[in-house]
Amino acid sequence: MCYVGQQSVFEEASKTIKQLRGIEVPAKQIERVCHYFGEELTVSLPTLHTGTMLHEENQWNALEARTEAHYIMMDGTMILTREEQWKEVKLGRIFSARNNVQVSKNRGMILGSEYVAHLGGHEEFLRQMEYYTDAIKEKIFVADGAKWIWSWVDTYYPESVQILDFYHAKEHLCEYAKIRFRDTKRMNDWIDKQTELLLNDGIEEVMSNIKIIPYTSAEEERARREKLLAYYQSNLKRMKYKTFQEAGYVIGSGAMESAHRTVIQKRLKLSGQRWTKKGAQQILNLRVLEKSNRWQKVVQFAKKVA
Repeated sequence: MCYVGQQSVFEEASKTIKQLRGIEVPAKQIERVCHYFGEELTVSLPTLHTGTMLHEENQWNALEARTEAHYIMMDGTMILTREEQWKEVKLGRIFSARNNVQVSKNRGMILGSEYVAHLGGHEEFLRQMEYYTDAIKEKIFVADGAKWIWSWVDTYYPESVQILDFYHAKEHLCEYAKIRFRDTKRMNDWIDKQTELLLNDGIEEVMSNIKIIPYTSAEEERARREKLLAYYQSNLKRMKYKTFQEAGYVIGSGAMESAHRTVIQKRLKLSGQRWTKKGAQQILNLRVLEKSNRWQKVVQFAKKVA
């Protein structure tokens, strides 16, 4: 019931069980069971401030694979809640660099990941992330420009590799260009030139090129320019994209965008859905275990209850 309930809406889960097992299980019963086990997982998730963690998760620190380089990515996505309307779910994805394989010229695949999901503030989310990140010797962080992420990384993992997601960096550049240039061809040519510079460790030159563009009288253009320059200035060390690529590092967080779709959106952002905050977290707990290939934990809970 937990497995099909975290995969699809409860009504569909009921139909699936009947089709596969010939058993009539009301959708409401599946919902109750999912929330029950999801809540059990909430109080059992690994957190450094309480020291509570399940036996299976203790193995994370002991595995030799943690001496390998691991990518650590974090981002947020919004879901609709009953208490506060749209609320951000913070999602973390951790995977070994060797598990990031190229299956064709334009297509990659990640063979296995560990996920962390938290509906709420970043402090609790980061405490859960620390359980996994502390155990990794070589850390490669790839994220957008969220200050809470990089402040945490600078404080606790200053020796790590830090990469500002290239596509976020370019997106901010394009947003400014759309406001500043009226001529589409000139705008596209300017964006292409700056993009090439970014990919060749030329962030300082890009900033100089932004500064020499004459101001317009538009207040929005001035504000966007200053915001863009401040964004780049605060992330200079994270924007050496040629250096990163030559070292074999991924410079984009496409894996994180994919995680949002597969872990959160496919179950918690379906048409008409509005969750209680507690209920959403319970389903998220089931989702991250299934996507992290640790569903055996739920099985262990079920056996204890039985």
